Amino acid sequence: MFIRNWGLKLFSFILALILWLTLIPEEKMYSEKTLVIPLELINIPSNMEPAERIQSSINVTLTASNRLIPQITVANVHAVIDLRNASVEQKDYPVNESMISIPSGAEIKEIYPSQVHINLEYTKEVLLQIEANLIGQLPEGYELKKVEVVPPEVMIRGPESKVPDKAAARTTPIDVSQLTQSAEIEADLILPNPDVRLSGSKSKVLVRLLIQDTTEEEPDRTGNKDGL
Repeated sequence: MFIRNWGLKLFSFILALILWLTLIPEEKMYSEKTLVIPLELINIPSNMEPAERIQSSINVTLTASNRLIPQITVANVHAVIDLRNASVEQKDYPVNESMISIPSGAEIKEIYPSQVHINLEYTKEVLLQIEANLIGQLPEGYELKKVEVVPPEVMIRGPESKVPDKAAARTTPIDVSQLTQSAEIEADLILPNPDVRLSGSKSKVLVRLLIQDTTEEEPDRTGNKDGL
């Protein structure tokens, strides 16, 4: 019986399917969408800080109606990890649905990765000497008598394992090859490594250079005051 008029029955089935797909509301049809969303860390304890670069984003796959799917973007989906109870011993933190904000009507199907590595260390501060980084040679006949950096020391801070105890901060290079008199030069600071930072807001120092003209000190080799 089914074989009889099978062509007509197949046509009727296809027509019914097309009508069903056409007439069904968009909110009754669902699709998936995968986004790469930013990962934000909040409430990091004041005496701790990350010692390594932290993963800044995660992948999230969402399910929502066809009407809602186009409205779901990285602007309205984001992940937040609250670290108020973090410790230096814990290195991996889970990422679950409760940490991800999504539009109403959408559902989270998959999160990748399901955990992130966050290496927190205690913040350490040390006081470093500042060295003037002088380059070049003074012109002939001039001598550098004294170099003074004001202030002579700077407080730096950073993750415990990244803060050196014996290193020194340096100024940006100061070219003395054209100097013929004492000078005061403002210079920026260069810290021992990029993982540390200044404790204060001041990032410049004053370098005082005492330069003397040695030709003015040369005695008369003839022993005659008038040089005659």
